[in-house]
Amino acid sequence: MHRLSIIFDLDGTLLDTLTDIAETANSVLASRGFPTHPPLSYKHFIGNGLSVLIERMVPPDTEEYIRNDLKKMFSQLYSENWTNNCCQYDGIGDMLRTLQDKGVGMAVLSNKPHVFTTMFVERYFPRGLFSCVYGQREGVAIKPDPTVALAIAEQLGKRPRDMLFVGDTAVDIRTGKASGMTTVGVSWGFRSVHVLQGENPDLIINSPMELPQYVQRLT
Repeated sequence: MHRLSIIFDLDGTLLDTLTDIAETANSVLASRGFPTHPPLSYKHFIGNGLSVLIERMVPPDTEEYIRNDLKKMFSQLYSENWTNNCCQYDGIGDMLRTLQDKGVGMAVLSNKPHVFTTMFVERYFPRGLFSCVYGQREGVAIKPDPTVALAIAEQLGKRPRDMLFVGDTAVDIRTGKASGMTTVGVSWGFRSVHVLQGENPDLIINSPMELPQYVQRLT
């Protein structure tokens, strides 16, 4: 086993899920007669869990019971169309195989609901590639709270300082920093490089294969 292990965010880091999320969200909004949004707007809505996604996409004066109804509608509809356009970003497969060949332990931590997180990983990645996979679970703090990231480090038998946290949003960088891990931002996801730079990650990469090279330099 390699000295270092890595926690990956999912949406915007390993998988491009934007189109299906945007289409689902706009369908839900239209069903209530609410204004819809251009697909790219959802890049700024995603990242803090489903409840926050709903809050960001509805009009600001929307009552809580309506938001709760929309949350249920979104979950139902998304469960039917989550594979329509989803795909790995270019180079992700090669990156993960290279890291696996080097003996690097890997895990996934997402703010996407846990049931969806596990469904995505099971469909789009080889079985056993990730040692543990966690999404948002009832009663468990979501990113940027470090609780689950630290629990993953313990599961992998690693000290936080021997862990990398890789993601595409400020939430991911903050999670890694709060956990005492090395932070890596990816430029191909849902946030701009400018936003990532504002969080002062240890590294920003522009292509997936830069990550194995960085890991090699750290050993």
